[in-house]
Amino acid sequence: MCPDIRGQRRDLAVEERLEEARGLALAIGLEIADSFVLPVRDVRPNLLFGSGQVDNIAIACEQNEAELVVIDGALTPIQQRNLEDRLKRKVIDRTGLILEIFGERAATAEGRLQVELAHLDYQQSRLVRSWTHLERQRGGFGFLGGPGETQIEADRRMIRQRMGRLRRELEQVRRTRALHRERRGRAPWPVIALVGYTNAGKSTLFNRLTGAEVMAEDLLFATLDPTMRALALPGVEKAILSDTVGFISDLPTQLVAAFRATLEEVTAADLICHVRDMANEAAGVQKGEVLRILGELGVIEEEGGPSTIPILEIWNKWDAAGADRRAELEPLAAGAEDVAIVSALTGEGLDELLARLGTRLTGGARTVEFTIPASDGRRLAWLHAHGEVIEERDAGESDRLITVRLNAKELGQFESL
Repeated sequence: MCPDIRGQRRDLAVEERLEEARGLALAIGLEIADSFVLPVRDVRPNLLFGSGQVDNIAIACEQNEAELVVIDGALTPIQQRNLEDRLKRKVIDRTGLILEIFGERAATAEGRLQVELAHLDYQQSRLVRSWTHLERQRGGFGFLGGPGETQIEADRRMIRQRMGRLRRELEQVRRTRALHRERRGRAPWPVIALVGYTNAGKSTLFNRLTGAEVMAEDLLFATLDPTMRALALPGVEKAILSDTVGFISDLPTQLVAAFRATLEEVTAADLICHVRDMANEAAGVQKGEVLRILGELGVIEEEGGPSTIPILEIWNKWDAAGADRRAELEPLAAGAEDVAIVSALTGEGLDELLARLGTRLTGGARTVEFTIPASDGRRLAWLHAHGEVIEERDAGESDRLITVRLNAKELGQFESL
């Protein structure tokens, strides 16, 4: 259920927020017995809802034989415990639900580390409801005196120790990723990062462009672990395309912190492709959420502000947008250099997108002439492999004059040879 709290800022309409909550529940395989919006005039510190509203929830649970209640909002540990006592059922909030999805989907060792850290961070404040033996105390050492260490203190200590180990392991992951990025920076291939709201179609587009088989389903958070593949573009011998985890409104702070090592891949990209689900009426709100998270990563200074990395908007799911919706959007996209219209499902617009990507990556290229000894096969081969050779001819008895188009990055790499 979705609590509609008076005075609280809501970007998504209540009905859209409820539909998104249903999508999160379906993403983890829950069978939805009922879903509804509850207006909350005054937030009750003990239950969130009023007593009468809690009774109505209990009746709905009995009528539908529901075993789990999902609250699409943040619950304090006390509210969660009291609701479970009143409803006699398991209760989880939005953060708990998203953590469950991430825990089920994380496939790599790195992803599992990130999810476990986020889950422990979330769970340590909820030990009061998770254990039935918290009133017990362990006997202290005789020479120390006092009542000893309570069970809850011991459990929290063990959680803190485990979180410390996970943070150290993730720090090693971060350093390893930084080294990989440094090596890629020395390589001639530009990096393109796909970002966007969850279920915008990033993985479907990624598979279409690269021939990969990344999980791509009509589910929220179908992809968690970043994937990279090579991509051929007009004027570019090879580029690296990176698929990233989807963003969502009210993404738990624990997850933003835990996945920062993964999201840092975006900050090292040469071009960011913001994939948008234009068949969704809430596409504008979703864009704002993506820009907010990019701002947290330092990619843009503020929403609507300048970007430190070029951003190309990919308006996806064009086939699913109705005629009225397309008629509304087409004038906005016409002539816009930073917008490409595609359907990753049908392949519509992909050739134009590839051409646009190639132009973006070679936009700063310039024509340069080099005179190179004919015996220097290494540098001649490098120019043929990484630049656009316009002309090559003899220049004297032992030299070759080669005219080639290179962007600034490639020119710097060639000069370093």
